[in-house]
Amino acid sequence: MSKIEIFDSTLRDGAQGETVSFSVEDKLNIARVLDRLGVDYIEAGNPFSNPKDAEFFRRARELGLERSRLVAFGSTRRRNMPVEQDRNCQALLESGVECVAVFGKSSQWQVREVLGTTQEENLRMIYDTVSYLTKAGKRVFFDGEHFFDGYKQNPYYAEQTLRAAQEAGAYRLVLCDTNGGCFPDEIQGIVGEMCKKFPGMIGIHCHDDTGCAVANTLAAVHGGVVHVQGTYIGIGERCGNTNLSTVIADLQLKQGYPCIPADRVREMTQAARQISEICNIHLPHTMAYVGESAFAHKGGMHVDGVMKNSAAFEHISPEAVGNRRQILLSEVAGRAALAAKVQTFLPDLPENAPEVARLVDTLKELEFEGYQFEAAAASFELVVLKQLKRFTPFFQLVLFRIIGEQDQADRHMASAMVKLRVGERYEITADEGDGPVHALDRALRKALEVFYPTLAGVRLIDYKVRVMEAGKATASMVRVLIESSDGRHMWTTVGVSKDIINASMRALVDSMEYKLYQDQQEGLLTDRGEL
Repeated sequence: MSKIEIFDSTLRDGAQGETVSFSVEDKLNIARVLDRLGVDYIEAGNPFSNPKDAEFFRRARELGLERSRLVAFGSTRRRNMPVEQDRNCQALLESGVECVAVFGKSSQWQVREVLGTTQEENLRMIYDTVSYLTKAGKRVFFDGEHFFDGYKQNPYYAEQTLRAAQEAGAYRLVLCDTNGGCFPDEIQGIVGEMCKKFPGMIGIHCHDDTGCAVANTLAAVHGGVVHVQGTYIGIGERCGNTNLSTVIADLQLKQGYPCIPADRVREMTQAARQISEICNIHLPHTMAYVGESAFAHKGGMHVDGVMKNSAAFEHISPEAVGNRRQILLSEVAGRAALAAKVQTFLPDLPENAPEVARLVDTLKELEFEGYQFEAAAASFELVVLKQLKRFTPFFQLVLFRIIGEQDQADRHMASAMVKLRVGERYEITADEGDGPVHALDRALRKALEVFYPTLAGVRLIDYKVRVMEAGKATASMVRVLIESSDGRHMWTTVGVSKDIINASMRALVDSMEYKLYQDQQEGLLTDRGEL
């Protein structure tokens, strides 16, 4: 299979997603992640549109990219204006990068209603801009905005916009499903026609408004495109863009198209989690290939089958994309399912070991108290390790105290004090936060960082509370689930109590203990206190 170029627009199109806002440092860090992954092009923004993007391009040299090329983004010249006088085109020239992406209208309706100009002037705008940039030594990607809608309205004119860009020296002609309204059959048919007329030049750019962005992109590849655009975890305006983490895996692992270096495919899950962390968004557990639940199996026939032969219920090995298998426990899971779950992190424990029977009883007691481990694999692992006496505590929480306050501006703040012991040393630390759990999290980590600096990179990324006996009001048991991340891994812990603060603290302590245990297993801890 021929190589498919990967063009990532997380830093430009992804930044248009709701709640997404990048600092310059965020953009630099995401560019480094994408470069390590080995994508061909990183569309970094519009140097003319805002000071942040201009600053990024000024600092781009410090990235030292090894595999990827940065791309500056802009529009065709303005109507009735010489290209030499257009400040947007000048900014593209001055961006300091070799590659530029220029968008222009491929829909006659858009030309008339949005640009307010003639079809002929639009063609001149495309030709003049692409020609001006290519003569200045730039590699130009022409994005035919609203191409598919334009083609369905007037196929001849849509094709003429591509012809104008081709004759001006464009490197790639990218067909854009800008409003995301197309389906795979029409995408593949139109792409096939354009690939015949512009062989080796056609790319695809899809949005997900019909839920078909990935399917449309795969259809375009089957139609002959050589270049695929999207954002790495699918973020973007409205419903998002083509999810490149899914498309790359689909094409490279399932269909044999080289997209990124073969030795980088195992970095795909880590890259997704790093980017979601920088974006400050929750990576959906069910995201294909890279989600936490992509290879999760619940008790019963599926667990039995996957433990006998993973191909029974897994279309690829989770390790192929750097993910891992999860065996989920439920109230109906038996001894075999429990043993299968334990063997994912303690492979030396046989299914018929007497410890397994004792573990079943222990877990039933904890579930009776209100614990649930199906969604809290990290707490489950700690319970097992402690029951089997394979875990030595890293610290002991001696006490904690919470003070809540509300000022005249109706701002709710909380302060937390934590005292803990590591070996024979004690540490007392205080911090504040937007609420009691936030304050506890910050105070606990602040105290532990004195002994374990790796905890500085841990963030609480999700917090859920369930009241289990609503009829008892404030006397009811509550279950708290906390999801944490260190930028490489994500894990979930659980705490149960009649006091929501106590339940939260139990989940927080489990989170820190699990992180320290994993660091110990990976050889990242150089020193530790023994209790």
